[in-house]
Amino acid sequence: MTSFLITNIRHGLIGNQTGDRFSGALRVRDGRIAELGDLLAEPGETTIDADGCVVTPGLVNTHHHLFQSVLKGVPAGLNAALDDWLMQVPYSYWPLIDEEALRISARIGLAELLLSGTTTVCDHHYIFSSRYDYDPADVLFQEAGALGIRFMLARGGGTRGRSFADPALPPAPTETLDAFIDGTAKIADRWHDPAPASLRRVAVAPTTPTFNVEAAELGEIARFARSRGLWLHSHLSENHGYVDYTLAKYGKRPVHWLADHDWLGPDVWFAHLVDCNEEEVALLAETGTGMAHCPQANARLGSGIAPADLLHEKGGNVSLAVDGAGANEAADMGAALYSAFSLHRASKGVGAAKAETLLNWATEGGAKVLGFEETGTLKPGMLADIAIFDISAPRNFGLHDPALAPVLTGGASLRHSFVGGTQIVDDGALPDLDLGELGRDAARMTRQIMEKREEMTAPLRARAART
Repeated sequence: MTSFLITNIRHGLIGNQTGDRFSGALRVRDGRIAELGDLLAEPGETTIDADGCVVTPGLVNTHHHLFQSVLKGVPAGLNAALDDWLMQVPYSYWPLIDEEALRISARIGLAELLLSGTTTVCDHHYIFSSRYDYDPADVLFQEAGALGIRFMLARGGGTRGRSFADPALPPAPTETLDAFIDGTAKIADRWHDPAPASLRRVAVAPTTPTFNVEAAELGEIARFARSRGLWLHSHLSENHGYVDYTLAKYGKRPVHWLADHDWLGPDVWFAHLVDCNEEEVALLAETGTGMAHCPQANARLGSGIAPADLLHEKGGNVSLAVDGAGANEAADMGAALYSAFSLHRASKGVGAAKAETLLNWATEGGAKVLGFEETGTLKPGMLADIAIFDISAPRNFGLHDPALAPVLTGGASLRHSFVGGTQIVDDGALPDLDLGELGRDAARMTRQIMEKREEMTAPLRARAART
């Protein structure tokens, strides 16, 4: 079903920066929005009732780590700041993520995203190891394809491993520069589709330019990406450590340092950018470089609040993201919307974030940052990526402006969603996924990972006790 009419729309949000609204009905023909407004059903036309709902563009999550969905609330990292958390969680547990674990983890994360209104996700996967007997890229694209979500893989990794204090930590996987580029090229050959209505894309995404590649390699990576029409992505300035390191080693703050290596532009976006001064924000805005704002994970790790509001004010490209579930156990876009709305106001005053602006970051802003230019707003001609939120729950009672429920109440319940006009959530359910079975698989896999971690660390603890 890629042609239908959504009726009884009282609260429709276009998703643009001006917060425009509509009511009445929205017609989809062959996967694209044909018209909206005061419309009547045509003979034989399928109709979908949006009474008691808010209709928005599908939400766009521009930075995630799906492999972490089976690493939620790891005790050793629960009260750790970023650097210790990295050591205690992803860089301690990555050897335990086999193919089945990654499949289950991806399903958990994608289900959570879909049921919170997400229709597009970019997953930054940065563990590609010769110890694995499977290809993580194939697993992630297959799982996303099975659920119908629009999916971009940001292929991570690097030529350098980051150093941590724990000598017992398994060495982080690294590759030569040629292997990194060749591996990314093979994934792009298999999965990347540059078409405007594409469901599958690939980005070039070393884990961090600061810690995981040599400065001399940055230009070659950028030239490779642009020669293939692939966008560039990475973590940047997630905390003060990134800035201190870059200043000490290169004599410049991270954004200005990357400007010297052709790593800014409208085909580049960075996750976090928490420690980013006004001059750096101005350069990001001037070059069209995007931000994947991760308010919950940055707050959970005590890293701070990114200047997303300032970048938006300067006309820059801001998007919203949930980041990995290992550092943000509520990995859904509704919670991210409310977190951004409240955190910016708490730290900067009530003028720092309007609800309509937050929705724009999560829709049109995200689509622009990822290069999906024909999604992100509900306008004629755009791809029909649509979320229909049910606001009949008590938490939405009494709202004077029910249209803002998806932001103001921390995410309304999703009734239906569509990707290119194809329904992927139907009456609050994922038709092709048994959540009960997934829950049992998740519990089993979590137990297995905990047991394997215990087996792996017991000899190390025994040796430490003897010495």
